[in-house]
Amino acid sequence: MQPVIVRAAASLRNDIQAGPHRMVADEPVSAGGTEAGPTPYDFLAAALGACTSMTLRVVAAKENIPLEGVEIKVENDRMYAKDCADCLTTNGYLHRFSVEIKLIGNLTPEQRERMLAVAKRCPVHKTLTSEIRIDERLVD
Repeated sequence: MQPVIVRAAASLRNDIQAGPHRMVADEPVSAGGTEAGPTPYDFLAAALGACTSMTLRVVAAKENIPLEGVEIKVENDRMYAKDCADCLTTNGYLHRFSVEIKLIGNLTPEQRERMLAVAKRCPVHKTLTSEIRIDERLVD
């Protein structure tokens, strides 16, 4: 994978370069930003939604499932781990993504269930639900 380059000056606005694509990330005015673009968490939610949609499309095509379109709503929040009754983590925060998937097309109940199972196999979903390691270092 090619690197994503993020550049910022003296504000919360960040200019993002991903190959030939250009994007802007920022924070809301209430958080000290100028709202020039989505927040980093918006990008994370968008990555999960887009990956889910693409994975559904690929599998539907391979399995001849009559999927005409997809609408995915992703919300994210965090909660104190101690407030989660069914979680293994007990300290700090837990990040939670709520994903609502609307399948468009004349799918049977079995095909709809298949699509739900497929959604959980998207690479971004797998990344977010596996152990993540981030190695940071300063460079000149």
